[in-house]
Amino acid sequence: REWVKPIMFSGGIGQMDGRHTVKEEPARGMLIIQIGGPAYRIGVGGGAASSLIQEKAREELDFNAVQRGNAQMEQKLNRVIRACIEMGDKNPILSVHDQGAGGPCNVLTEIVEPAGGRIEIRNIELGDRTMSVLEIWSAEYQERNAFLIPAQKLELLQSICDREKVNLENLGEITGDGRIVVHDNDDGTTPVDLDLGQILSNIPQKTFELESIKKNLRKLDIPPDLSAENALRMVFKLPSVGSKGFLVRKVDRSVTGLIARQQCCGPLQLPVSDVAVVAQSHFGHTGAALSIGEQPLKIMVDAAAGARMSVAEALTNIVWVKISDLEDIKCSVNWMWPAKLPGEGAELLKAAKALSRLMMDLGIAADGGKDSVSMAAQVKDEIVKAPNEVVVSAYGSVPDIRKVITPDIKKPGRSRLALIDISGGKNRMGGSALAQALGGLGKVCPDVDDPIKLANTFKAIQNLIGSSLILAGHDRSDGGLITTLVEMAMSGNCGIKIDLPPSGDSIITRLFSEEPGVVIEYDPRDEKEITKVLSGHGIYMTYLGETLEERKVIILSEGKTVIEKDTGVLLCWWEETSDKLEKHQMDPGLAMEQAGSHKRNNPEYRLSFTPAGTPEELLKQKDKPRVAILREEGSNGDREMASAFHMAGFEAWDVAMSDLLSGIVTLDDFKGAVFVGGFSYADVLDSAKGWAGTIRFNPGLKRMFDKFYGRSDTFSLGVCNGCQLMALLGWVPWKGLEEANQPRFIANPSGRLESRWVTVAVNSSPSIMLEGMEGSRLGVWINHGEGFFNCPDAGTFKKIKKQGLVPVTFLDDMGSPTEKYPFNPNSSPEGISSLCSPDGRHLAMMPHPERAFLGWQWPWMPGDWKEKLEASPWLKMFQNARKWCSGR
Repeated sequence: REWVKPIMFSGGIGQMDGRHTVKEEPARGMLIIQIGGPAYRIGVGGGAASSLIQEKAREELDFNAVQRGNAQMEQKLNRVIRACIEMGDKNPILSVHDQGAGGPCNVLTEIVEPAGGRIEIRNIELGDRTMSVLEIWSAEYQERNAFLIPAQKLELLQSICDREKVNLENLGEITGDGRIVVHDNDDGTTPVDLDLGQILSNIPQKTFELESIKKNLRKLDIPPDLSAENALRMVFKLPSVGSKGFLVRKVDRSVTGLIARQQCCGPLQLPVSDVAVVAQSHFGHTGAALSIGEQPLKIMVDAAAGARMSVAEALTNIVWVKISDLEDIKCSVNWMWPAKLPGEGAELLKAAKALSRLMMDLGIAADGGKDSVSMAAQVKDEIVKAPNEVVVSAYGSVPDIRKVITPDIKKPGRSRLALIDISGGKNRMGGSALAQALGGLGKVCPDVDDPIKLANTFKAIQNLIGSSLILAGHDRSDGGLITTLVEMAMSGNCGIKIDLPPSGDSIITRLFSEEPGVVIEYDPRDEKEITKVLSGHGIYMTYLGETLEERKVIILSEGKTVIEKDTGVLLCWWEETSDKLEKHQMDPGLAMEQAGSHKRNNPEYRLSFTPAGTPEELLKQKDKPRVAILREEGSNGDREMASAFHMAGFEAWDVAMSDLLSGIVTLDDFKGAVFVGGFSYADVLDSAKGWAGTIRFNPGLKRMFDKFYGRSDTFSLGVCNGCQLMALLGWVPWKGLEEANQPRFIANPSGRLESRWVTVAVNSSPSIMLEGMEGSRLGVWINHGEGFFNCPDAGTFKKIKKQGLVPVTFLDDMGSPTEKYPFNPNSSPEGISSLCSPDGRHLAMMPHPERAFLGWQWPWMPGDWKEKLEASPWLKMFQNARKWCSGR
C-alpha cells in the first residue's frame, strides 16, 4: 500500500478548506464523508449560547453548550488529512470542512452547497446511544471533519483511516438538486428537507438599531510623588506585562521540529518574543510568521483607537521577521464583546469600522476570524461584563526563517539603542498598564494617528533586517518604553545606560506611555547606513543610550538618575507574579526553588568535536540503511525524527504500530528502530504504558521486537515517550532485569509537564550514537511530564554508573551535573536523563535531539557558534548511527 513507504519529503504545503475544491470532478458520484470522534451530547445549543448573556434561568443551555476537546483525536484526524494531501494527484479528498459551531447541521450543509446532498443521519457513529436525531444533527462534538470524495476512492480513504485508527462514516452523496435532505433510517422519516439557497445564499439581511451611550471618563490621576522605580514595580506585577513563564513552561514549544521562534529567547530563555515563526519543512528555509495584537484597556477608553492599536501592536510584533511583503500580511480578527448590552453594539461598530479603515490604509486584510458576543453574565441583580476585546492575529509568508530579530541584547558593551517613535512624540496615558496599576483608566489613549508612518516604519525595519543592520528589537506596547528597554536587558542578561533627551512631558509619561513605537539595538559602525535607510522612508530614530556588560539598568533624564537597579533585581520583580501563580500550579517547594534561580549566569556550552554536514554522496546513495520511525496512537515526534535520520543518510520509514499489527510491515528489513516522543494513548495509564502493553502482551509483536533486539546488526533509539517505553520493555539498561529492579522514568516531582531549553553534558559511554561527542555541553529541548529517573534497586544503580551507562546528564550554569530545579526539570538523581545498553546499541533519552539537529531550531546559542558552525552539534548523533550501520 503506497502510503506505507519511506517518508518522502517535499517543500510544499497542501492547503484546503470547505469553500475550495481541490480539483474539478462531476458533482454526481461524490460521497459525503465524516471522520473523527463519535457523537456525544456536547455543545448542544452552543451557537445560541455564544450570543446570549449568561443567566441563572439559562444554566442548562449554558452547560449543554460547553464544548470538550480531544487533542489525540484531532491529531489522528490531521494525520489522515496530511496523508491524503501528500499523495498529490492521487489525493482522494475533493473538499474538506471542519465541524464547529452548529455541529453536522452546519458543516454538512455548507460542504454540499450549492449542489445539495442527502444525509443518512444514523450512519453517524454514536458515543451516546440515547441521543435524539436533533441532538445528533446539531450537537458540536469536536474533532470531526467532513469530506467530499469520489465514490471510487472510498476504499483508499477507509484504509488510511484504519491505519490511523480513525472512524470513517459514509453519510450519503451529492444529489445535485440544491437541497439538504436528512433521512432517518430507523423510522423512515425525513427530519430535514430544505432549499440550500434559502438557508445559506439568500438569507434576508438583518437590521440592527444601535444607540451610543456617552462614556463618563476621568483624567488619569498620577500621584506627583510616584517614582519611576515604584511605578515600574507596580507595572511588572500585572500578568499582562510581567513574565508569562507560568504559561510557556508547561506547553510543548518544540514539537514538529519546525519551530524557528517560540515564546522564549536569549541565554536565559525569557518569554519576551514578539513573533512566532514556523518553518515549512526541515529541508529549506521558507516558512510563516504569526503575531498577536490586543489592547482591551485602550478599547475601554476609545473603541476605535483601541482597535487601531491592536492592529499596530500586531504589526510592530511581526515586523521582527523578514516577511515577503507588508501587503502579504493577512489577519484573523477575533471579537469578544457584550454586544447586546445598551451602547455596546455601537461601540463594536466603531471598532470594526476603525479597524477596517486602518487595514485598507496599510494594504493588509482580514481574511477570517471568530466572535463571541456573550461576554456578560447576570449575577443576581447585576450584569458583569468582560472588557471589550479585539484580538488581531497577523500572519505572513517568510522567505528565510533565519532572518528573525529577537529582543535580547546581543552585543552588550559594544552596541547602542534607539527609539523609532511612530506617534510623533505623543505620550497619551489612557488605557496603559500604569493606569491599570493605579486603578484608573484615563480619558485619552494612544492611537495610530498616521497610518502611512506606521507602514513606512514597518518597511524600513524590514529593509534593515534584510541588510543585517539590526541586532535586537522590541515593540513598545504593554508597559511602555521602560518595559521595552528592561526586557531587552533582562533577556540579554546584561545592562543598559539610557539618557532620555529633553521633553516637555513628565518622566513618568515618557517611560510608561504605550504609544506605537519600537526600540532597536545596533552596532555604532552601522549607524550611518541605518539612518540612511530610515530617512529614505521618511522615518527617524532617537538615540537613547548604550548597552552594558555589567548587569545594571541606568535611566537618566536631563543628567538626573531616574532608575539605577541591578538587572537581576528587576528580573525578580518581573517574574514575581508568575512565581506566585506557579505555587498554585506545581509543587510549591520547587516553585520557590525556581523563584530563587532567576539571577543566573549565561549557560556555558562546549564542543569536543567539529560539527559537519553529511557528505552529499551519502545523501544521494541509493542503497541506504533503513530505519523504522515507530509511532503509536498519540505519538507526535515522528516527522522531525524521520528528518534527522534522513539528513544523516538513512532511508526513514514511517511505521505505525497498526502496520506491524496488520503484518504490512515487519522489523526484519530494518537496521534501526526508533521510538518517538509524544503521548501514546494520551498517557492515561502513565507514560508509554499503553504502548508497552501493545508490544508485551501481543505474542507476535513481542517475538518481533525480541528478535530485533537480539540481532547484532541493529540499533534502537527512544526519545521522551520512547525513552519511557524502552525502560518498560526492559531494553535499557540491559535485558533480563527483574521487574522489581527495572529502572523507570516516572512523574516529575514538579507535578507538571516541563517544556524547556536546558543544558546537558554528553558523558563517556558505550553509546554508538554519541561516539566522539564526549565532553560536550549542549543546549537541547525537553518536553515531558514523567522524566524522573527512578531506580528501585541500589545495586542496579551502582552497576549502571560503574559501566558508564548514563550518556547524557542535566547541567547547571556552572557546567556541573545537577538535581537542582529548574536546571534539572525532572529532578532526577545526579542529573540522569538517559540510559544506554552495555554494548552501546540501544539508547534511551528524555531530551529531544531530533528537535535541535538543525541550527535554526536552537532558540539560543553563543554568538560565535552561529558564525562558525557548519551544522548543529546534535546532527552528529544521527551521523554516528549511519556510520555504525555501514561499518565505517
